[in-house]
Order: sequence, then C-alpha cells, then structure tokens
Amino acid sequence: MSNLEQKRFPIGEYQQPENICDIKLDEYIKVIKNFPEKLKNLIENLSDDQLDTPYREGGWTVRQLVNHIADSHINSFIRLKLALTEDNPTIRPYDEAKWAELQDSVSMPIKPAMRMIKGTHQRWAVLLKSLTNKQFERTFHHPEQNQDYDLRNYLALYVWHCNHHFAHIENLKKEKGW
Repeated sequence: MSNLEQKRFPIGEYQQPENICDIKLDEYIKVIKNFPEKLKNLIENLSDDQLDTPYREGGWTVRQLVNHIADSHINSFIRLKLALTEDNPTIRPYDEAKWAELQDSVSMPIKPAMRMIKGTHQRWAVLLKSLTNKQFERTFHHPEQNQDYDLRNYLALYVWHCNHHFAHIENLKKEKGW
C-alpha cells in the first residue's frame, strides 16, 4: 500500500464482516456510544491552525473531517430510523465532498458539530440498544450502490467510519508532533 493510500485508509478499506453475533453488536453499540467523548479528547486542544490542517495532501482539514462526521452520522441515524419505520425505503444519497466544501464545514468553529455528534450518538446508542435481532434484519436501499443494507451490517460500516476518521486525525497529530 502506498503512503497516500495508507493516509487515505489508515485502518484499511471497509470489509463487511461475514457474521455479526450479538456480542459483536454490543461492541459496536459501545463504539457508537463512546465515540463523541473519544473524538473530543483527540481534538479538544487543537488550535485553529491545526484544525485547518489537511490530514493528507489533497485531503480534508481536521475541521472538515469533524463537520463531515456530524453530517454523515446524522444521515446514518435518519437512515436507521427510516429502515425501522418503512419497508426497505430508498434513502437519499448526498455528495459528501461538496458538503465538506460548504462554509459551515470549512470555516465554523467545531463546537456546534461536536454538539451534533454528541447528541446524535446519544440517541443512536439508545435506539440501537433497544433493537431486537429481528429489527437488525430490517433494510434500506441505497440507490447509488444499488444495494440493500441490513441494519446489522450498516452498524458495522459506521463503526468502521468512526475508527477511520479518528485514525486520520490521530495519525496527523503523530506526524506533526502535536
């Protein structure tokens, strides 16, 4: 793997697990529950100059990453609720890269995004903890990928997403000696 690929995918590209048992589900839910505090501890002492540093050449800044996490995780939470209340709904995709270029992602302080992440994850974890195995089998359809996602595998994807972006910031801090 090239250095650029290592920086793009510091924990590797997402690999869908073959079987997600109840014990693994509980581990995933803990990741969702604990992620906001873990992220806060990682970024709380960064200066504006550090927040405006890209995690890799051509990549988003730390500020954009934090705002992307807020946007992405709110969308994920909504997709979960749609799947729980509708029969295999078709979700609405969005252009993550274009959202990351909007001024709320590029120039705002990160506190509002962190509050969004904290609140979303609190609600997400409570809802996930309440689901039955049958509910975890519910699905939604992603039209861009022309694929149905069940909630068990979708949760695994978002646990990877948390760890993926956390590693971007953690590796940048190590590289820069922050």
